[in-house]
Amino acid sequence: MTTLASRAQLRASFIRWALFLVPAVVLLGFLSGQLAGTGEGDPWFAALAKPDYYPDASLFPIAWGILYVMMGLAFAMVCSAWGARGRGIAIIAFIVQFAMNLAWTPLFFGQHEITYAFYLIAGLCAMIAITMVLFFRVRKLAAALLIPYLAWSIFAAVLNYDILRMNPEADGAETTGAVQRIDL
Repeated sequence: MTTLASRAQLRASFIRWALFLVPAVVLLGFLSGQLAGTGEGDPWFAALAKPDYYPDASLFPIAWGILYVMMGLAFAMVCSAWGARGRGIAIIAFIVQFAMNLAWTPLFFGQHEITYAFYLIAGLCAMIAITMVLFFRVRKLAAALLIPYLAWSIFAAVLNYDILRMNPEADGAETTGAVQRIDL
């Protein structure tokens, strides 16, 4: 016998990984957004000038929900590829880019650091591309599942840049929630 596992065993391994990783990725993405207070309900964000191509706010949770499911499935494919060459480094790359993804929301929405958030999302786009290359070496379909994520992240980076360009005074604005600050 030259194989380590049957097709059924490999499929079962993927299903186990997917049942754990997809909900975990979705939950962590959701929590990052909730803890940072994202969206139009945030007075700071609502007051920002936005480019004409800025999509309807209701699109963001739908898009991110779909992307997080696809990311979780791609990650499960790589995690279930026991013995695949490059699997370990691909897993590390995914974890690094996912941590960067989760850090962007609190940095932008919570801390109002638009410039630092732009640097972070630019780095995130590069890290997603690296992760895709590493995933491609393990499972081609896993890399393909990350293509919409990279495209959406590039779009988000362009939005971040234009919001910074249009609102330089809002970068690093106070996060106290105070309507007016008076210095004596």
